[in-house]
Order: sequence, then structure tokens, then C-alpha cells
Amino acid sequence: MTIGEYNSCVDNFSDGVYRFILKNLRDTDVSHDIVQDSFMKLWIKRKSIDAAKGKSYLFTTAYHTLIDYIRKNSRNTSTESIDNYAGTVHNEYSDLKEVLNSAIEKLPEIQRSVIMLRDYEGYSYEEIGEITNLNESQVKVYIYRARVFLKKFIVSPELVI
Repeated sequence: MTIGEYNSCVDNFSDGVYRFILKNLRDTDVSHDIVQDSFMKLWIKRKSIDAAKGKSYLFTTAYHTLIDYIRKNSRNTSTESIDNYAGTVHNEYSDLKEVLNSAIEKLPEIQRSVIMLRDYEGYSYEEIGEITNLNESQVKVYIYRARVFLKKFIVSPELVI
């Protein structure tokens, strides 16, 4: 990867990587740090990375840095409490986007990541598998479970009223 190709990666992908991390963490300062760290790692390895793989490398690096940050700060979401979210939320929203954002925040970390990579960033199942180190069938299962949860959460009568 040349310096020009690196600069092109910065121009083309920095917003997408930032949105992906911010949607997961909801902390702008940490999100900026993770994006910066990802681009720094790309810069260090720029001579061994093909420019065509720059986007994939950035999202993979950002994803792994995000997971490391979450593990370090012990902010893992318990999967046992997912079933209780749809019935216990009593916030009254009139805006579907707010309801959807609230639902996405309640997803387990891995489901949130794969659903965002698929639906927000447009990655294929295979690409998501490469980024998250999951096989394609695991990615499909996590996306399915996330969508089922989101559907249940959105149609919850407590949220619509």
C-alpha cells in the first residue's frame, strides 16, 4: 500500500469505522481513540497490506480493538437477561429510530456487531465472518437472533403507546 492509497483509505473509510465503533460503545472519545488506533496499525503494516484489503483490515482491526476495550473494562452484556428486555422496558417512544437504537443497545456485543456490519455497513456474511473470526453459519445465526430480538422489542406494546 502506498501513501496515496493509505490516504485514500483514511478519506473513504474513517467515517464508516467511526460510526461502527460509536454505535457499539456510545462513547465518542473512546470511539475516536479506537479509530485512530486502527489507522495507526494500518500505517505500521501498510507495506504488507494490499490496498484492496484496506477496508476489511480497518474494520477487522477496529472490531478486535473494540472487543479488547470491552473486555478490559468488563462491560460484557449478559445473554441471560435478553428475554427480559422486551417486557421490562417502559420508556414511551414515538420515534422508531429511538426505539431501534434502544433495542440495538440491549443486544449482546457479538449480535450488535454482526447486525451492524450487515445492515448498517453492508458487509456480506463471509466478510463479517472474516472480521469477527466466526464461520458463515455462526454469523447467520447471530444475525437471525438479533433480528428476532429487535422484532420482538419493536412490536412491544409498552413502546408503541
